[in-house]
Amino acid sequence: MNGEHGLDVAIVSYRCEGLLRDCLQSLRNNPPSRPMSVHVVDNASGDGTAEMVEREFPEMRLTVSPQNLGFSAANNIAIRAGSAPYVLILNPDTRITPGSLDSLLELMDSKPKAGMCGPRLELDDGSFDHAARRSFPAPVSALAHFTGVCRRRESGSLAAYRAPEVESGAVDAVNGAFMLTRRAALDQVGLLDEGFWMYMEDLDLCYRLSEAGWVTWYEPDVTVMHVKAGTSGKLRSFRLNRAFHYGMYRFYRKHYAADHNPLFNLFIYAGILAKLTATMIGTELRRARQRV
Repeated sequence: MNGEHGLDVAIVSYRCEGLLRDCLQSLRNNPPSRPMSVHVVDNASGDGTAEMVEREFPEMRLTVSPQNLGFSAANNIAIRAGSAPYVLILNPDTRITPGSLDSLLELMDSKPKAGMCGPRLELDDGSFDHAARRSFPAPVSALAHFTGVCRRRESGSLAAYRAPEVESGAVDAVNGAFMLTRRAALDQVGLLDEGFWMYMEDLDLCYRLSEAGWVTWYEPDVTVMHVKAGTSGKLRSFRLNRAFHYGMYRFYRKHYAADHNPLFNLFIYAGILAKLTATMIGTELRRARQRV
């Protein structure tokens, strides 16, 4: 992709034929007014997902990986293959709405300090996906978020992870389902950290952008549809649960551990392990109830 104001779209797919078809059709139906290139990297789905892209969307680039590389590594393949000044990292369980890409690209044009922006994410039932804008996790707010306490609070330290005080504008992080990023910012801070196989790579990228002086912008006047857990499923597999909690551990170790006492760090790591254990037990109990 060339062009002074073009857009590269990077999408990673894994066994999500129906969702990906809807996503790609929404891009085809609602393109920006500037040039756009779409690159799908399929993570060895083996279920017809890649064949669907090749058959129904021949204008879009397709790379089929012989193995599941994870979210970060597969996205980086598509990002490196492009050259447009803007890169949209997009989940296959999203649907682009009319005018949304032009609005956000114009926003990025008007804010040269913005390294990334994200829209309001709306779930299929019309409700707001609170993960559309977030604060960087602190121990208290992260604990409240992952135990569900913050869902009953609209403000305060327990609700801070969901950044409820930010209605519009600069925010710590937006959701990895839709991250419109300035390529110059990626050139400076690096691409997605491939040590995050899946989960927390979006927070890590936003954190590195912030450390480098870039602004992440949340724009609620633009809405994109998001099928929550559309690709991972309502009940995560053991591999996904492990990746999620490893992401928490890696993010803390990478960005926070050096500033804290080793005993405090040990407490945090033990808490993550305890949460993984509780999550796995809860997941297996829910699966057992479903089988009954």
